[in-house]
Formats: sequence, structure tokens, C-alpha cells
Amino acid sequence: MWNMTARDNWKVQSTAVTDRIAPNLVEDLLMSSINISQTVRQQLIETLSLDLTVDELTHDTPLLGNFPEFDSMAIVSVITGLEETFGFTAEDDDLTAEIFETVGSLVEFVAEKTQS
Repeated sequence: MWNMTARDNWKVQSTAVTDRIAPNLVEDLLMSSINISQTVRQQLIETLSLDLTVDELTHDTPLLGNFPEFDSMAIVSVITGLEETFGFTAEDDDLTAEIFETVGSLVEFVAEKTQS
């Protein structure tokens, strides 16, 4: 007769739960990431008054040095808008030039701040 330990029982139960939850969790995380990306891109378009669509701002689109409108005041406006939209606070030490290199680096920053 097969004798199941408490540890084995826990593994079976946790696997069953994971099988039911994981697909939805992965889908939710993916949708969350897509929503963050679209919202960040929309915020950039509105703040900088760019004549672009959300789809034209790709993950690899450079920010610093690419748009004359993207100056220090615009950076403050973008960050403030993102803080209000996503409910996080960016500390001065968090804000480095690397965050503003590309659209993707800004999206990654926002995603990290919203998950912490």
C-alpha cells in the first residue's frame, strides 16, 4: 500500500492549486505589463505633445536626445503623472539617466515600482 507523507500530500495539493491558478496569474501579469507599457507610452505622447500613436513608440524608441521636448521639466511632468496614475513614489535617488534612455527602460522602471 502506498503511504503518503505530509510533504508528499502538500506537493500534490500545491501542484493542483498551481495548475488552476498559474494560467490566470500568467495572463494577469502579461496584461498588467501590457497596460503599464501602453499607459507609459500614452503619458509620454500627452506630456510631450508628440504627433505619434502609442504603437509608434516602441520598447526600443530612444527618449533622451531623441525628442527636443523631453527636457528636465518634461521628465518631472512624466514622472509625476506616472506616480499619480500608478500610485507609487519615485525617490530622487531612483531617477537616473538610464531610466530615460528608452521607452522600454521607463516602462521597466514603472513596472518595478508598481510591484514593490
